[in-house]
Amino acid sequence: MKIIQYKPVRSIVGLLFLAIGLLWSCEDTFDEDAFITDVSVDIQSFSIQGVAAEIDNRQSKISLILPYGTNIKTLTPDFIFPEGASSMPEKGVSVDFTNSVQYQIMNGNIYKKYNVEVKTERPFTSFIINDLVATINHNSKIISLVMPEGTDLTALKPHIQLTEGVSISPQSGSEIDFTNPVTFKVSSANLSEDYTALVSTPSSGPVIAFLGVATTANKITNLDELTASQWLFETYPGAQYLSFTDIVNGASLEDIDVIWWHYDEAQNLPPIATNSAVVSALKTYRSDGGNLFLTTFASQYLDVLGVVPAGKGPNNVFGDFLPNGGIDGNSWGMSFVGHENHPIFLGLETYQPGKANLLEGGTFRLNHTAWWFLPEWGGYGDGAGWRDQTGGNNLASEAWDDGLNGRVTIAEFSGGSAKSNVVVISMGAYDWFNENDASGNPSRPNRFIDNIKTLTANTIKYLADN
Repeated sequence: MKIIQYKPVRSIVGLLFLAIGLLWSCEDTFDEDAFITDVSVDIQSFSIQGVAAEIDNRQSKISLILPYGTNIKTLTPDFIFPEGASSMPEKGVSVDFTNSVQYQIMNGNIYKKYNVEVKTERPFTSFIINDLVATINHNSKIISLVMPEGTDLTALKPHIQLTEGVSISPQSGSEIDFTNPVTFKVSSANLSEDYTALVSTPSSGPVIAFLGVATTANKITNLDELTASQWLFETYPGAQYLSFTDIVNGASLEDIDVIWWHYDEAQNLPPIATNSAVVSALKTYRSDGGNLFLTTFASQYLDVLGVVPAGKGPNNVFGDFLPNGGIDGNSWGMSFVGHENHPIFLGLETYQPGKANLLEGGTFRLNHTAWWFLPEWGGYGDGAGWRDQTGGNNLASEAWDDGLNGRVTIAEFSGGSAKSNVVVISMGAYDWFNENDASGNPSRPNRFIDNIKTLTANTIKYLADN
């Protein structure tokens, strides 16, 4: 009889012993201290030239405001972080803070990134004449104030609140003739700049009407529309409210230079906007040289009024509505590369030439959008194709689209011989009011709101002047 030896069994047993030995070996050599996580990476203090920053360790943000005139292109921060940690950029290194700078703190096997934002103080904080507060655009260096009708502009005394260490000429309290623009020179030890003051009366300024569905201004319920209208009435004391019902009832439009309709309430236009009497009156207004300013969902009115050929209005209309929407960590902006010198973009705070943010990251937004999506939809192909088919001039797109061939977010349409113009701003970043989130938590303020105000004021002036 043949005896069979089960050698494979012995081989398996041997492999098991080998595996156990390897495990013991690994346990003997594993160093638990090599993987360090029980450490801190929070920056404990951050200062520049003796000025302490505000540190938000939860949001990983550091904010610092330095005296007016400080050169923020070459600054060396002093900061403290936990013992044993390191940073990038390293401590003691000079940094350009023209734009937000990211600092990374590393300790053991963990790290944390901070966004550091450095600004300088404004040279003055208020400009007041006869208890009326002027609008100050520190980017364009323009001071704007509309005085009551009949005010004598030849002998007014502005009261100016200056920042510490700053002087101004003409001085605060001086009697000045504001019939023409007045230049004010502000100076500190390190910087001198010119600001231009434009003081006017309603009779010398444009007549602006804020168009709305509500029968009166105090009945506007949409918070975005309400905030926009309040800014208009505060900035232009001669501005008036115009309801669609007023137009149906035969209100005269002939003395109005610009009609602005900011519609944020719903994606679809309200039925009263397409009322035949309203459409006829606005078409006549435009043929007589009147100007229209249409923002967010109101951009769709182009098709109704025949400003564009039939079917060539915005082809991508969408938006969130409460309790939806949300907080986005990214700032939203636009590219107007190639149109940097267009009047509606003058004085914007830009982060690159031809690029500006309108909505800051971390703010609650509903993203109400009615724009043109060019490459895939509508058969436009690119910006040139869109211009050819709509008769418009595309001025801006999303921030990534420097060729302006992907989206149309801001555009103008000329009335030809009628000398009227229509400007549309159709992107969700044009957001006047940051609502509470779905849980009722208030949104953080949008620090780019001044860009929205400047863009709007520039557009109104551009339309009124043309």
